[in-house]
Amino acid sequence: MIDTSTQRRIYKVSELTAEIKVLLEENFPLIWITGEISNFRVPLSGHFYFTLKDKSAQINAVMFRAQNRKLKFYPEDGTSVTGLGRISVYEPRGNYQLILEYLEPAGAGAIQVAFEQLKLRLADEGLFDEKYKKPLPFLPKKISIITSPSGAVVHDILKILNRRFSNLNIEIVPSNVQGDGAEKEIVSALDLLQERGDADVVILARGGGSMEDMHAFNSENVARAIFASNIPVISAVGHETDYSIADFVADLRASTPSAAAEMAVPLKHDLINRCGELSMLLTARFFRYINNLQVLIKGLAQRLIDPHKKIEDLRLRIDDLTSRLVRICVNNLAQRRERLMWRTESLYKNSPLRQSKKAYEKLEQNKDNLVIYIKIYLDKKQFSLRELSARLHSLSPAAILERGYSITSTHPEGVVVRDPHTVAVGQDLEVIVAKGTLFCRVKGK
Repeated sequence: MIDTSTQRRIYKVSELTAEIKVLLEENFPLIWITGEISNFRVPLSGHFYFTLKDKSAQINAVMFRAQNRKLKFYPEDGTSVTGLGRISVYEPRGNYQLILEYLEPAGAGAIQVAFEQLKLRLADEGLFDEKYKKPLPFLPKKISIITSPSGAVVHDILKILNRRFSNLNIEIVPSNVQGDGAEKEIVSALDLLQERGDADVVILARGGGSMEDMHAFNSENVARAIFASNIPVISAVGHETDYSIADFVADLRASTPSAAAEMAVPLKHDLINRCGELSMLLTARFFRYINNLQVLIKGLAQRLIDPHKKIEDLRLRIDDLTSRLVRICVNNLAQRRERLMWRTESLYKNSPLRQSKKAYEKLEQNKDNLVIYIKIYLDKKQFSLRELSARLHSLSPAAILERGYSITSTHPEGVVVRDPHTVAVGQDLEVIVAKGTLFCRVKGK
């Protein structure tokens, strides 16, 4: 039996959840926690939702967009992290969760992880490919140096440039090389040089330092600004063992700022010596060329024929060619004249007038012959016609009637009477004789 004598307090679910929330938030205002990320997801809101777990337990965690935008690395499933946050209860579901304010990879620093992630992503995009590297000009007319104007780096570069090639056009583009505004200033300096387009080489330089100090040179914006530059960029960041994202994207990486100055320009003294050597070589070759031409001209002069003799030979050749041309023309004219006479005679023989006269004579002869043939044919046909007419007349019914015969037929039926038994007494008859027709009536038979 449950003792109901004592007064009971019955909680509503919301009341109990609210008290649990107050209890947790008051006892765990800010805590450091470490674990492994799983079920990482990012909805449209941009907040990070994931589960933080170890071998025995797990807890839901959230990092809102305002805080996760400050991260120097991108969380992934399986990443061990250490974070600072507070415990909170999500009352509609009764779940408790961890709201993180800060997060960093456990073991390795966030900056190093961000460096490796950005390096891998830019490499996949091809920003480090050799095919995009631009060659340095042999002797640049103008060199622009992006660095801090107050550091020792700029003095080292100027000293070496002046020693290697004095009176060179050098431009210092001042920019912070570390700190919060360094990234923006470096990008602005690169954009300025790109817009002006009057520099032949850009040296991006700073001295050595920690990865935190080198953050600006490991940023994505600076890397993309270097890649977009049409002017060759030499990256001289840190010491010989230091590597930055800018080193991989730049057209040339120098181990130190001093090495960058040596790569940018050749030694003026070496160029002067080389020019002297080339001048001497060019002079020697020029004189050798002139000497060869003189020898060639002398040989040609010895082989050259006297112009007067050459002219006489040409005159004789012209006379001979003229004579041959005249003979050819005369023979050609004679042949053409003979061919013309033959064709004229042939044309006369085949003159249309003559041909038409012959055709007319033949036509007249054919006409006479045709008239004779027609007359003979008509006479023959008339004789046959008379003979056939006589024969036809002798067989004509009229000729029979002429000889006293008659033709009797019933009237008005017109049936020829051949037998007296076919007619009746009193029937009308029609009798045809040679000179006319008689209408009779049968009286008896």
